[in-house]
Amino acid sequence: MRLVHSGKVRDLYEDRGDIILVASDRVSIYDVIMPTPIPDKGAILTALSLWWFDQLRDLVPNHVISATDVPEEFAGRAIRCKRLEIIPVECVARGYLTGNGLKEYEKSGAVSGVELPPGLVDGSALPTPIFTPSAKAAVGEHDEPITYEQVEALLGEDRAAELEDLTLRAYELGQEHCEEAGIILADTKFEFGLDASGTLTLGDEALTPDSSRFWPLESWKPGARQPSYDKQYLRDWGVASGWDPADPAPEIPAEVVEKTRELYITAYERITGETWA
Repeated sequence: MRLVHSGKVRDLYEDRGDIILVASDRVSIYDVIMPTPIPDKGAILTALSLWWFDQLRDLVPNHVISATDVPEEFAGRAIRCKRLEIIPVECVARGYLTGNGLKEYEKSGAVSGVELPPGLVDGSALPTPIFTPSAKAAVGEHDEPITYEQVEALLGEDRAAELEDLTLRAYELGQEHCEEAGIILADTKFEFGLDASGTLTLGDEALTPDSSRFWPLESWKPGARQPSYDKQYLRDWGVASGWDPADPAPEIPAEVVEKTRELYITAYERITGETWA
């Protein structure tokens, strides 16, 4: 095997012409890799992504070749994948307003160029889910929001329309299932690429606590930060600790590590209906 790329969370290896995508226990907040890992995180992300790839298989092809034909040292947290030419756009769908989307809305009344009604607050449901893409950034840098028109300029009208359609349909399918499990899928992001035949293919991960915001449906109340089963808890800890992301990242306290792990497991169990072993 040959290491091809090491990202914030995942490492990519080349093996027999395929890609071995390995999810580590690393965690990043505000695009900074923290020095403290979250035990089992890589395995949880892998298992949940595989579950979602299966749910979405009738909507869009995915990059999975095998979850078992992987090197023994990576078993449980790796996937053998097709090689893809990754499209340089993060495809984000939002059904609720929060995070950077809320900040942009408060400044301009729009998110990624999509005009929204006045009077929305943190946690508000949007009239309809919206496509809010961003330009992919290098490790340690921030993804930058872009408009649909910029995606068209970068990729062409047909590809931009296809990405918007698939992103929103995948979000809506995910939201429908999550609601049945008592969870609000507030937003999520997808990565797409082209396989050897030029087919648009879903890659990376799908609908995990790293790439999505999951809120308990029973406690949803617009106007405040929502409790969540995702990385937001860790982001909130980082802010409350006084850490400036421009400074070296601090070690994460043991109790915060364990709480983060519990939230990821809760997301997995509620969504899949399976017990995390």
